[in-house]
Amino acid sequence: MLDGRIRNIRPFARCRSIRVAQAHFRICRSTHASCGDGHLWRTFLAVASLVCCLPAAAAQDEAEPALRYRVEVSAPSEVRAAVERSLTLTHWQTYSDLTPEFLDLLIAEAKMQATDAVEAAGYFSATIDAEVDRETAPPTVKIRIQPGLPTRITAVNIDLTGPLLADVSAAARAIAELRTGWRLPQGAIFQQSAWLTAKAAAVRTLSAERYAAARIVTSEAVIDPETRSARLSIALDSGPPFRFGALVISGLAKYPEDIVRNLATFAPGEPYAAEKLDVFVRRLNGTGYFASTQVAIETDPVHADSAPVTVRLIEAPNKKISTGLGFSTDTLYRAQLTYGDVNVNGNGLRFDADLRAEAKIQRVVVRFTLPPQVPAYTDSFPMSVQRTDIEGLRTKDLMLGWRRQSADPRDQTAYSTAFYYSRQMPTGAEPTQAHALYFEIGRTWRTIDDLLAPTTGSVFNVQLGAGPPGASTRVFGRGIAQFAWWLPIDRTTQLELRAEGGAVLVDSRHDVPSPLLFRTGGDTTVRGYAFDSLGPREGNATVGGRYYALASAEITHWLAPAWGLATFIDAGNAADEPRGLKPVYGYGVGVRVRTPIGPFRVDIAYGQETKQVRLHLSIGLTF
Repeated sequence: MLDGRIRNIRPFARCRSIRVAQAHFRICRSTHASCGDGHLWRTFLAVASLVCCLPAAAAQDEAEPALRYRVEVSAPSEVRAAVERSLTLTHWQTYSDLTPEFLDLLIAEAKMQATDAVEAAGYFSATIDAEVDRETAPPTVKIRIQPGLPTRITAVNIDLTGPLLADVSAAARAIAELRTGWRLPQGAIFQQSAWLTAKAAAVRTLSAERYAAARIVTSEAVIDPETRSARLSIALDSGPPFRFGALVISGLAKYPEDIVRNLATFAPGEPYAAEKLDVFVRRLNGTGYFASTQVAIETDPVHADSAPVTVRLIEAPNKKISTGLGFSTDTLYRAQLTYGDVNVNGNGLRFDADLRAEAKIQRVVVRFTLPPQVPAYTDSFPMSVQRTDIEGLRTKDLMLGWRRQSADPRDQTAYSTAFYYSRQMPTGAEPTQAHALYFEIGRTWRTIDDLLAPTTGSVFNVQLGAGPPGASTRVFGRGIAQFAWWLPIDRTTQLELRAEGGAVLVDSRHDVPSPLLFRTGGDTTVRGYAFDSLGPREGNATVGGRYYALASAEITHWLAPAWGLATFIDAGNAADEPRGLKPVYGYGVGVRVRTPIGPFRVDIAYGQETKQVRLHLSIGLTF
């Protein structure tokens, strides 16, 4: 539980308590009379209302019309909605046995509830009036609120205690992280909800690595309504450093425990890290074997040296079929049919089939995936047939392959072998065909703070491959490098830089299957241009080139925790020769929305080369 107090500094203080989202606040306000706890006052109101209401109701003549009223709240937009939600007065408007005495008590209670609501929004010097206008039909209870100026944070004090202090450098880093990430900085308006959120975030920050039992020892917000200032203080106890213990698995019936253990992101004895549990959960959910996954470490300090990790699972049905309709600004309209069986042979062999028909791409993909192995990696065997019609180039492609990918998303290695057959039919030019047995190795390093929605850190990906003689139309080599970097400018603004490029080393592009060549432009490459519209020209078509390069810079300012605005510039192109990589530019503005699977982007971009404005929709990270 998060524990905290708010104290108003005024003489002759009247104290009352409220309980909000599991946090206890003691608020003392100025008055010339004192009373006990606010809960006692509200209990008195409830009892008094019954005492007043029942005799009057018993004496009320059946022919006498019931008392009715409506409620009108006059307040600035900053507090009006919160006040309206807080008033129980609105719930009694149709009560058939309402008496004038009971209504008076409800109005008195409404003033206290309105006071709570405006204080929760950071206004501790509000003037609140309530009156009944009996000239209207029905009578109107008017609540008028003048909130005054908000209370702002003038000081923040964060203290740390516990075993963490024994490591001086680690303690200094922890304090720095807590202060840097504190969500109610000096100058911000004090709000109860933000106070709770800031404290919860501080606990999460401290408990993210090693100190799983971190907790708040004391927290206090000292409010001075006269100066409209708030002084915050919080003391956290790190608790002992934790190490992972054994897995305790429940809920398995169809699968052996090895399937779960092979996906674990930690070994017994390793230092605790919350991210390892998060990645473990994502791995389990990604298998398709489970409908529900819960993973938690035992946070009792008694078990700190070897804390058990509880894994509670609910197995999913083996077979699943789904259909869908969609739209993409790259490939336009889409219809999709998918079928999956996560336990074909009774030992976790997965089968997935995906039939997708889009305006520009039609594709069938079939994949067999073996259960995860130790050391943590997964083997899959994809097969696909694809037809495309993009920017004047029609293609028919076939692919059969094998892929092995390691499980660690922060240092991930992938090996693949695939056979490609491709037929390319550009408008206004002769068709060509090519095949290749292609071998590739890829490596990705991620140092970002969040794997799905990063705000700081970098990602670097490199892929190297080749088509050997005899098994390919022509010997060739191929390489791609991609880099992205997120830099926070301040608490609500971040800069994202991205650069990537690739090359196919071969005498002629006609001897390389189309999926291994490069075109660019579209939602996730160079915005302001149509999908795959940038590349060398052949006849009346844009075809795949042997080289490509692109770069992007984007600044996002988060106006709220869930959404923000962005401005960006992209540059890039694809060509058949390095000297042909003349960049074209696109720039624009967009909206960003945080989602569980990464940022959702809505962009309006202007293509400088085409002098056209385009809408782009995308979600998640590019690589």
